[in-house]
Amino acid sequence: MPCWPTRRTRSLFLLLAALWLVHASAEGPSADADVPDLDGIWNSATATPLERPLQLKDKAFFTPEEAAVWERQVAENNQERPPQVSKSAGTGTYNTFFREFGARTVKTLRTSIVTDPPDGRIPALTPEAAGAKRRRLDAMRNPANPEDTGLQDQCLAFVTAGPPMLPYSYNSNYQIVQTKDAVVVHAEMIHDTRIIHLDRRSHLPPATRLWVGDSVGRWEGATLMVDTTNFNDGGGFYGDAGGNFGWDRNLHLVERLSLLDADTLLYQFEIDDPTAFTRPWKGELTMARSSGPIYEYACHEANYSLPNMLGGYRARER
Repeated sequence: MPCWPTRRTRSLFLLLAALWLVHASAEGPSADADVPDLDGIWNSATATPLERPLQLKDKAFFTPEEAAVWERQVAENNQERPPQVSKSAGTGTYNTFFREFGARTVKTLRTSIVTDPPDGRIPALTPEAAGAKRRRLDAMRNPANPEDTGLQDQCLAFVTAGPPMLPYSYNSNYQIVQTKDAVVVHAEMIHDTRIIHLDRRSHLPPATRLWVGDSVGRWEGATLMVDTTNFNDGGGFYGDAGGNFGWDRNLHLVERLSLLDADTLLYQFEIDDPTAFTRPWKGELTMARSSGPIYEYACHEANYSLPNMLGGYRARER
């Protein structure tokens, strides 16, 4: 995929900033012995779906036996099958060799990552947001310029970086570096780095808008509470895999990170965006400690993908 120098420069700056924070805080995570150490690499891949399947209705939790059955069904569905190539279906995308489908449900045995509303489904979009989504999808189906393509195609935003941090079918890894003044979260896809500031309580001025927002954190006992605002209008949630567009500068996100055990991170989030969704909603998942390492995700390598994609659309028009 192509490489925009400004994106790479920004990623390098953020990574250098994260490394500076590590070396600048030689005192360690905190002087408070009750504060857990979240340092490490965490993987969010799971067999638990984002939204509760309709056949599960109001069932919020699996029993251990039901979870085992569900995991076997997911494994069966994710098995490699011969490609079905046709003019209407196209040639398909990556095969399962490149995928990282989660093999286990979340440790809490929830039937969906969405926990509220009670049906485990993401609330409906507002009429304005639904209209914006339709217009965006129309442009993506036949893009006239690079800006019409999905944000993932442009390597500008990805659902795993969020925030909130949600699993995908591959590269669902995060490296957390914890210091006295900040917690740094580096997402494998697409190498975004978010700094959660522990050394201040207020957000940046409203005019400052960021792809991953401005995150301010504090410890409440053994739980890291993170409040994030100041999003720009370019990121978002309610797009498709190639779009990832949707929420806007009105998004307010609250996250909670804590340890279920030494090898399990519990991640909870609350989304409130009145111009995107008809009501607030919540989610929860567990992440497993991973030995790593995280490799570089070079999303826009060689600078040829977007011109080729746009050339293909123009050829189809002709």
